[in-house]
Amino acid sequence: QVQLVESGGGLVQPGGSLRLSCAASGSITSINAMGWYRQVSGRARELVASISSGGSTNYADSVKGRFTISRDNAKNMQYLQMNSLKPEDTAVYYCNARPAIYSWGQGTQVTVSS
Repeated sequence: QVQLVESGGGLVQPGGSLRLSCAASGSITSINAMGWYRQVSGRARELVASISSGGSTNYADSVKGRFTISRDNAKNMQYLQMNSLKPEDTAVYYCNARPAIYSWGQGTQVTVSS
C-alpha cells in the first residue's frame, strides 16, 4: 500500500504561485495515472489535474493554463505548479492515483487571499 504525503501549501496573495509536492512511500512507476485533487470544506473532493505514466496531462477547466502537473518516477514524487492563483483555488490539496485507490493523506492547505 502506497502512502502519500503532500506538502508545499500556504498563504499566498491572488496572482501568486505555489509548488505542491507529493512524496510516495513506494514506487509510483507502476501507477498508470496520478492526480491532484482538492476539497473545500462542505464540498466534494474534485480532480484538478492528472498525469499518465507516459506524461500525458489533463486539467480541469478551472485551472487549465495556470496549473502544471508533473511526476518524477525515479524519486517517487509528484508535483503541482500553481500560478496566477485565485481566491477560488483556496482548498486542501491531495494527491492520489487516478482513480483514487490509495488512502488519502492529510493534504496541504492552500489559501489565496489578500
